[in-house]
Amino acid sequence: MSLFLTLDDAGLAADLLRPPEARGLVVFVHGSGSGRRSPRNQQVARTFARRGLATLLFDLLTEDEQRIDALTRRLRFDIPLLARRIVGVIDWLERDPELAMLPLGLFGASTGAAAALIAAAQRPHVVRAVVSRGGRTDLARESLDGVAAPTLQIVGELDHEVLSLNREIAHHLHCVQQVTVVAGATHLFEEAGALEEVAQHAGDWFERFLVAS
Repeated sequence: MSLFLTLDDAGLAADLLRPPEARGLVVFVHGSGSGRRSPRNQQVARTFARRGLATLLFDLLTEDEQRIDALTRRLRFDIPLLARRIVGVIDWLERDPELAMLPLGLFGASTGAAAALIAAAQRPHVVRAVVSRGGRTDLARESLDGVAAPTLQIVGELDHEVLSLNREIAHHLHCVQQVTVVAGATHLFEEAGALEEVAQHAGDWFERFLVAS
């Protein structure tokens, strides 16, 4: 289902996939230079749907902003802006009578994972679980004390820099947390079976902390 989310500072295109009798809702936060049509995120979203989890994939930037960003590559790294957009989407969902009934989780990739953690810190009573896929969670360092949602960082074994950063950030999180390493995988999890493993770990985490809650 295609949606248009009207926020205080922007209107954003979104796609909602809601299986029958959905048990939770996972909001995807894409990484730099990506969008709601990311093939990797769409693949993971379909896997979540088979597990009874609804998913919302949305563009963090407006069409005008995307055109500007394509030239400057600046907005994709504006983490505070991206975090504000996620908070706006969370608040929009809270106003929807049906979607507000579903426990909410965030699934962030790359820079989107940092923005997801900041949003989780700002909406601790709404966000019940966070999963990072190859996430630059170090970019959310100043907000980590406020993150209450159980947080899973999934990172490729061969993504050496991000793996080191994720392990460092794990020491600064005060919530339930875990770092899971996908053997033989690089940053984008393009290796055979790697993304399927990401979806498995993430789905298990959301079932444990979203559905069970």
